[in-house]
Amino acid sequence: MSDDLADFADLDLERTARRGYPEAVYCAGKTPEQVAAIAAAVRARPDIVTLFTRATSEHAAAVLSELPDARHDVGAALLAWPPEPPEPAGGLVVVVAAGTSDLRFAREALLTARYLGRRTELIVDVGVAGLHRVLARLDVLRRARVVVVAAGMDGALPSVVAGLVAVPVVALPTSVGYGAAFGGVAALLSMLNACAPGVAVVNIDNGYGAGHLAAQIAAPPAEDRT
Repeated sequence: MSDDLADFADLDLERTARRGYPEAVYCAGKTPEQVAAIAAAVRARPDIVTLFTRATSEHAAAVLSELPDARHDVGAALLAWPPEPPEPAGGLVVVVAAGTSDLRFAREALLTARYLGRRTELIVDVGVAGLHRVLARLDVLRRARVVVVAAGMDGALPSVVAGLVAVPVVALPTSVGYGAAFGGVAALLSMLNACAPGVAVVNIDNGYGAGHLAAQIAAPPAEDRT
């Protein structure tokens, strides 16, 4: 590790060996120069998947200056390196976005689960204002090992989905909504009070956390892992 990097970061490059999943780089609050130095440090370890989350365009440019092959998903504000996800194993992770406005957080969850080695599918724009839309996707939902549901406003969709499937639901409240949504607090409280059992709730807008939890739930049995 360079002296410059040691001034602000101590990368946990052995996290995969220790607990099965790599460290991610949360770009918010870091300067582009700091993010570039971290990207340079992980370049020597292509065996470790590195996700750069909450990346602005400046952060993305900094990462790509050191890792030009990295995948950049602008909508999810996420970069992944190496650019191709690992060969998938385990169960299917289905990610549901209640509305198009929730899609950026849903995509963060989707890509996180995918780069942690899971098969993924995305369902979009199936909010509770038109229940026929989610009912029309029951075939996909019922193939899942775990379902992530991103929703803002009243945050009702995770409870609806949990009443339709036999697998865990990871509820992802988003900051989408008008004034009384309180930046996602209303959705968060609705999800914490879900009447359907089997709903786990992550923090507001935390697509990375939702995708990570889903990947762990959908992991293959320990004896099948390499």
